[in-house]
Amino acid sequence: MAAVDVIAVHRMTETLFIDRRLRSPSSTRFWGLLVLASVIASAGVVGDSTATVIGAMIVAPLMTPILGCALALVLADRWQVVRCVLLVIGGALAVVVIGMLLGWVVSPPDGFSSNSQVSSRISPRLIDLLAALATGTVGAFALVRADISDTLPGVAIAISLVPPLAVTGLLITVGRYHDAAEAALLFGTNVAAIVATGTLVFLIYGVRGAARESGLRVGRFRGRTLVAVASVVLLVAVPLTHGTVSVARDRTLAADARPVAEKWATTRDWQIASVEARNGTVVVSVLGLPPQPAPNALRTALDREGLADADLELRLVGGRTHWCPAETDGCTVRNAEHS
Repeated sequence: MAAVDVIAVHRMTETLFIDRRLRSPSSTRFWGLLVLASVIASAGVVGDSTATVIGAMIVAPLMTPILGCALALVLADRWQVVRCVLLVIGGALAVVVIGMLLGWVVSPPDGFSSNSQVSSRISPRLIDLLAALATGTVGAFALVRADISDTLPGVAIAISLVPPLAVTGLLITVGRYHDAAEAALLFGTNVAAIVATGTLVFLIYGVRGAARESGLRVGRFRGRTLVAVASVVLLVAVPLTHGTVSVARDRTLAADARPVAEKWATTRDWQIASVEARNGTVVVSVLGLPPQPAPNALRTALDREGLADADLELRLVGGRTHWCPAETDGCTVRNAEHS
């Protein structure tokens, strides 16, 4: 594996280290793109548009200071480490604030409970950490090797940075603080993975030696730096492990509860719309016409099947839908299942 040369090191430092002057090209580019990416991501989440959210991922520049943290750690440049960390924190807070502002304007009545962009970012698991480690490795590799830099847009899409922060801001506005923290955890997971893999890749490719040859200031690299980076990754892995176990438990709970709910609903010819489990709570949505099946009967049936320790949230949607065409005086009745 060939080490990087002086030209590559200069290219990497110019790309990753943002000038401290607010009016400098690198600084205005970072903050300008970050604000635009935040608005795009927030709008994409509110509109539940995957394409719009992907667009925000491509535009977002947050990966620059995050990989800058890794490069600064390898060079043992404390000033740059502090500056990159402050840029990451400041940029993250800016995205959250923009998400909150948009959330106050357009937050839906259901508090984003049916939004797929939100639901996909509030249950981080160990598999997310594994994906982030792989993606961070590719991102650092693409910076070291200019001949594969065309993979960076794909890296931006694979590593989700701005969307989880936008989700955090939106959920804060509707009072879903636990879910907002989970979305923030996903962002933190991605940051920890990028810094860890970036540090390793830069060390493996001999960035420190090339930096000395180019005249850059290179401090003493200590083993405790690697220990600290690894500790952060392990620290992030703890709640992710809990999340993985929780998701697996909820899936099993929902699978066990579905046949019980379906049997209960047929007593009144109602139909099960969905059976889900969220943090140990069984959520059952049922459609039909009056009379409604007794909720207590479902509770009893679940207890009888060994699900007594699971809470039950039952959503009964009944009644009829009346269809009244324009420019007519008559209305027809439709069953709920056809509405």
